Formats: sequence, structure tokens, C-alpha cells
Amino acid sequence: MKKWQRWLLVLIGAIGVLAAACAAFIYFYLDIVVDYWWFSSLKYGGYFILRLLYRYVVFAAVTLSFFLIFFLNFRVASRYIGASASGSGAGKTKRAGVQDLVRMFRSGSMMLYVPLSLVLAVFVAYPAFGRWESFLFFAVGPGAGATDPAYGKDIGFYLFSYPVWRLLQERLLLSLIIVLLATGLLYGIERRVLKATEKGFPRGAKVHLNFLALLLVALQGWSFFLERYDLLYDASHTPLFYGPGYTQMTVTLPLIWASLAAWLLAAFAVLFLVNFKKGWVAAIVCCTLLAATFGLRYTQVLPDTIQKYIVDPNELTKEAPYIDNSIRATLAAYNLGEVETRSYPVEPVTRQETREAIRLNIADIPVWDRELLEDVYDQVQGIRPYYNFTGVDVDRYEIGGKIQQVNLAAREIDLEKLTDYARKWTNRHLQYTHGYGLVMTPAAQRGEEGMRWYVKGISPRSEVGVSVEKPGIYYGLSTYDYAVAPNEVGEMDYPEGSGFVTSNYQGNAGVPLSSLFRKLIFSLYFQDRNLFFTTKTVKESRILFRRNIEEAASRLAPFFTLDKDPYVVVTDKNLFWILDAYTTSSWYPNAAPYEEGKNYIRSSVKIVVDAYGGDIDFYIADPKDPIAAAYARIYPGLLKPLSRMPENLRRHIRYPKDIFKIQMRIFKKYHQTDPDTFYRQEDAWELAKQPKSGKTGGESEPMEPYYLTLNLIDRDRREFLLLSPMSPENRPNLSALAIAGCDPDRYGNIYLYSFPKGEQVYGPDQIGALIDQDTTIAEQFTLWDQVGSEVSRGRMIILPVGKAVFYIQPVYLSAAGRLKIPQLQRLIVSHGEVVVMARSLEAAFDQVAQRIEQREERQRVRQEQALPPPQEQAPEPADTPAQTEAGSPPTQAEPPESN
Repeated sequence: MKKWQRWLLVLIGAIGVLAAACAAFIYFYLDIVVDYWWFSSLKYGGYFILRLLYRYVVFAAVTLSFFLIFFLNFRVASRYIGASASGSGAGKTKRAGVQDLVRMFRSGSMMLYVPLSLVLAVFVAYPAFGRWESFLFFAVGPGAGATDPAYGKDIGFYLFSYPVWRLLQERLLLSLIIVLLATGLLYGIERRVLKATEKGFPRGAKVHLNFLALLLVALQGWSFFLERYDLLYDASHTPLFYGPGYTQMTVTLPLIWASLAAWLLAAFAVLFLVNFKKGWVAAIVCCTLLAATFGLRYTQVLPDTIQKYIVDPNELTKEAPYIDNSIRATLAAYNLGEVETRSYPVEPVTRQETREAIRLNIADIPVWDRELLEDVYDQVQGIRPYYNFTGVDVDRYEIGGKIQQVNLAAREIDLEKLTDYARKWTNRHLQYTHGYGLVMTPAAQRGEEGMRWYVKGISPRSEVGVSVEKPGIYYGLSTYDYAVAPNEVGEMDYPEGSGFVTSNYQGNAGVPLSSLFRKLIFSLYFQDRNLFFTTKTVKESRILFRRNIEEAASRLAPFFTLDKDPYVVVTDKNLFWILDAYTTSSWYPNAAPYEEGKNYIRSSVKIVVDAYGGDIDFYIADPKDPIAAAYARIYPGLLKPLSRMPENLRRHIRYPKDIFKIQMRIFKKYHQTDPDTFYRQEDAWELAKQPKSGKTGGESEPMEPYYLTLNLIDRDRREFLLLSPMSPENRPNLSALAIAGCDPDRYGNIYLYSFPKGEQVYGPDQIGALIDQDTTIAEQFTLWDQVGSEVSRGRMIILPVGKAVFYIQPVYLSAAGRLKIPQLQRLIVSHGEVVVMARSLEAAFDQVAQRIEQREERQRVRQEQALPPPQEQAPEPADTPAQTEAGSPPTQAEPPESN
């Protein structure tokens, strides 16, 4: 072979090796490298390494433990086999294959049973790789400060330790079965060989086998012991209650203990029989007892019989203490154990009281449905087709020196709305990189008037003093592509005239594109060659990706469950996003699940994302939550105290709707804390129903919780609240209002305002029917329909003020054509049977007050007319007739008795 041919082969081989190395790198390490750069750009590089190491450290530790179990047992077994390696020639010839195996096992142990032990250990320990976080919980999980009523164990044991104990018991039992089978096979072969040479079986081998058998017996006994805790997750009594009942605790639990005792007796009897060749009767008796106990334990004959003939005829008496346990556990699992119940007396409202309520609350009554308001924002303030508003948020801000409830939305960029010819690579990744600004409107509006704006315009303008230094939105709720910023082309900041104002990104987010190597890595990661070949980057260029805040938060902390409604917060510096994150578990004992497999939830974490800079911070909102405390121990520095959140953000935290809806789904049944009442479901509730938004006469739907600013909890303080109305089950009237505090000092505190049981308080569906029946309102709706406008009614707002309950429902008009911009036209206000419709809340409340006064005046007149006319005074007091009741005909005075 010529020299150049050899060099060519070497070159081709080198290229092949390099290509194989690159392919291996891309397949195995590309994602890890990009993830590390991304985590590091957010100052979480150490957390990424720690999280990456944890799973392998846990898996390695568990694998090592099982490896030692296999290795040490094989090592011990190797000492007692092959004892007859030397012998006569004939014997050696017959046993040549066996002796070769034995010789390999004894002399070449590092080549045989070390790999074998490792393979078996990986097989047995593999579930720990997927549940490595459970092992960390097991190691650092704190106590919960509460105990279960059945066994008196701290709740932290069930949240953190019990799942791992179950897994370990299963895997240890499996490993011992494998060891026992393997060593038993080896010892069996050795026994046959020794028997042929008339040699005795080694005593050490017998001890070893007995020791393994005893361990197996103990592990299975441990399984019976752990079965006791499984009873706390019994679902046989649902839907009445969750957890163990009379049958489980008085029949099944004793049977578990009996199974454990019978198992130990039978195991020891059998081992005694095997070792000493005597005790047949005892072994048979013990095994029979074990079979009988297992038959009672693992069939439903006895429990069903007890349930049918003892429990069912006396169910309330027998199950009452267990129902009480379930109620208390369920309330604790959903943080409902400290709900403060207050009475809400309903009394007649005077006109002055109504006007005072209006004066205090008129500026904070939300009259726009969020879905319709988003349409208005998009059509009026979208400005350009590539902008959109990703949801309308509700919050409170200081406006004119007073805290006022507002609606606001961030103007984000949507590249999918670019025209086809504008969807160039340069536009998508270099120029159209971010959204810009926001809009804000007061919650209260007037009908037949234009929308009042607190902030509007593509370059945000405000007449009430709201300003933002950097209104750019690089991170938000839209589906963002990656962006390279700053760059030579210049980023489109906001449109102006026929062009646009450009800017350069000045934040620290993203990964620096400081070398060709990084450009190559990211071009491979995004499978985009333009990223590598572009010449429009500068030395300060960064690649910004994972810009959807929900995706970013989930990638950073996948162990949290995110709320579905992130919201934007305006500060004088930047726009920020706040996401609520929940800790959940399936292991709270005795607690009813809110969905399949989940029976514990806390709103424990607030995630703050800088819409411009991309920084992400995690704050603990509920320091009492043991799961959040465990995560804080596992990942030091990840979760910060809520006190470290900047004040201009902390004043905007709110209690999230998602968890409140879950809590109310549970509380509508479990507010009945008396077992007798709970058993009969005499006071069961449901979420109050209202007519569906739209036209009249529609179907009903449960009312969603909504935010209000009221002085309900404290008469001297107006605060931001989350409200959910409740009705009696299958009844339309209103029974209670559940309120969750949102301000930092009352965050998560739940208050229940219950109405007097003897007082009729109309529910939303009943108010909807009254509105449908009002002829004046119906005539106005018909008139609007005739002129080609579409009439729709918004969602109802229940407003508890003073000692009255008002209902408010907005009425919208929109054109019947293709382009529909909803306009607030009227506001319907109702109190009791009084229903009015006006252009403003002030006018509507004033008319309600007038109607109430007029009705009370008519009632007073009717009562006066029904009274009997005054009677003439009789000559003698003794002859005065008895006073008649109002409304009954007067009776003639009886003549005096004669002497």
C-alpha cells in the first residue's frame, strides 16, 4: 500500500471517529450542555449540577447497597462450595464441568460474581432512579406538626417516609429471593457432589441458608406491618367518606396482626422441621393456621359479613368516629381546618346605607368579563397585527392616592401573525424579538360611554401616573421562538408612523454567543443552520430561549404544579410576571382526593419572572408547608423567604383561583364537621349557579371565584379578596359566601359568611329569572335586537355590602357584522326582588334604593289600612271589649252582667 493511501485511510478513519464522537455528543450530551448554559444564565448553575447529581448519587447509593447484598452473599457461598475439588480420577472426570464452574467462582470471583452482583443490583435498584426525589424527602423531610388519629404517627411520616419504606421492602424482598434462589442452587449442586463422594454438607452453608431464610421471613413480616398504614388510604367507603371505617379497624387490622403472628409461627416451625427433622405436627398446625388466617385476611367473606350484618344496620353509630377522622384529615389536607365562620345578617337596607355602600365601593366593582375585555383590548389597543394580549388580569394599584381595582394586560408579540412575506429568519429571530407595554383600565365603567383608560398606547401613556422604565416584554405567555439580541440589525421596539423605533437589548438574560463553538452548539440544538452562518451577531449578543414563563418555570422546578393564571405586575422599573406554584401529594392519610391520586395541596410558592431581564426567583408563601420546607432543605438557596420579595411586588400577591376552586369543591361537603350531619348530608352545598353568559334563558353554570375589593373582613379596611358563593345542594338560593384573603397579612386566610337559615337570600339563578321576567328590561333588549345589535349579558357579580347582598350584571352590545367590538351598554343591579337597569352603577343603585323605599312605604300603608278603626270608650273600664287582632273584624262588646 502506498504512503498516500495509508494517509488517506488514516484521514478517513479520523473523520469517521470524529463524526462518531460528534454524533455521540449530540445524542448524549447536547441537551445537558445547553441546559447547563441556560440554568447558569439564570444564576442556577449550581442548582442544575446539584439536581443532576442527586439522581445519580441516590441511584448509586441504592445500587451499592444491593450490590453489597448480592456480593457478600455470593462471597460467603463461595467459601462453602468446591470443597471436593480433589478426588479420584473417575469422579473428577464426571464432575469436570461442575468443578470448572466452581473453580471459576472461587478463583476468578472478580471476573464472575462482581459483574453478576452489579447487574442484579442495577436491576433491583432501578426504580430508585425514577423516584430519587422520594429518597431525598425520606432523608430530609421535616415533621408536619400533626398526627394521624389511627396510629399517632406524624403526618410527615406518611408524606416522606412511608412511600420509601414500601419501595425498599419490595426491592429488599426481591433481592433476598434472588439471593436465596441463587445460593440455594449453588448449595444444591454442591450437596449432590458431596453426597456422591460421601462427604458431609458444610455447617457454614446451613447457617448461611438459615440466615437468608430468617431475613426473608422478617422482610415478609415487615410487609404485613406496613399493610396497617395502607388502611388509611382505603376508598371502600367513598363517596360517603375516605379512609378506614369500622370494618377495617376492628376486623381487617386484627387480621393483619394475626397474619403476621401466623406467618412467623409457620416460618419458624418449617425452619425447625427442615433443620432438625422433627416437629411435623407443629409445622402442619402452624401452616394450617397460616392458611386459615390468610383466607380470612385476603378474601372479603368475613369483612363483608361484618359490614352487612353489624355495620350497615347501625352505620352511623359504628362509622361516626371514622367519619370524624376523615373530616378532620380532609380539612387539614386542604388547609381548611382554620376557616373562620361568621354570620352575615340580612336586614332591610335604607337609602342612606345604599348610597354609603356605593360611595365606598363604586370604583372597584368589576363590570367587564375578562374574555370580552380581552377582545376589546385586542381590537382597540393591539395597534399592529403581530401584537396580542394573552389574557386580562385583575389587580389593585394606587391610583390618585387610593388603592383601586383595575384590569390590565401585557402587549406581547405573536410571530405567527406576521404576514407570509415577513416571516423571514431575520425578522423572527433578530428584529421582532419582544412585545411592548401594557394597557390598564379601571374595574368600574359606565354604560354608553367609551372605555376609560389608565394606561394605553403602544408607547405607554398614562394620565394617572403609571409609568414603566423598560416596558419591553421578552418573556411572557406567548409561544416565543429564540431571539438573538442585541444584534447589528437592531430590534423593533415599537411601531411609529410608517416605520418603527429600534432598540438594543440591555438585559443579562440568555446565553452569550461569544464563540463559533457556541453558535455551532445552538445551531445543532435548534436544528437551524442560519444561526451558525449569520454575520449579524455582535460580541454582546445573547441567545434568548425558553421565553414562555410557564415553560421556563416548569423546566427550573418541575416538582411544582403551576397555577393556570399567571398575571403581570407593573412597577416603575419593569413589568414582572407572578406565577403561583403548588405543592401536592398523594400520601395524606384519611384525606379525600380532589383528583385521581392527589389528596394534599398548598399554595406555597410564588415565582417572579422579570419580563425584560428574564430573571426568575422563587419565594415561599407558606412556611408551614412541610413539602416546601423539604424542598428548601434539598435545594439550599432556591426558595427565598417572602419577606425578601421587593415591596412593590409583594403588595400585588393574591390568593390563586385554581387552589381556591379545589378547596371549595372539598369544603362544600366537608364544612359539615358534625358526623351526624355529614352522614345525612343535611347541609351539603354546591357552587352557586348562574345563567351562562350571553342571551337570556340559557343554561346554568357554576360561578367562578372572582376578585373584589371590599371592607368585608374589617369594616375599617378595604382589601383585595377572592370570593366564591355557595348554594344548598340542588337548591337555587344562596347559603354562604367563602372569602379568601389576598393581602400579605391575610394571605390564604379563609372566611365563611353564612346567611341565616330562616332567611331567604336569592341565588344567582333566581336573580337571572327575575331579570328575564322584568318587562322593562325585556322591551329594551327587544329594541336593541331590532336595530341589528347583538345583546349579551355578562357574568354576575355578588356584592355583599353592609347587611345586604346586591347582584350586578353587565349588559353588552356588539354589532351583528364580522367585526364585533363589545360595548358596555347597561348595568343591571338587583337586591332581593328589586331589579333595575341603568347606564351607570350610581344610577342603578340609586334606583334600587328608591324602589326599596317605595316598596316599604307601600307595605306600611297597607298595614295601616288593615288596622281596625279606633273603638269608642265604654262607660266603665270593665265593659271595654278585648282588643282584636289587626285585620280581624271587630266584635260587639258584651252587655254588663245584671245584679
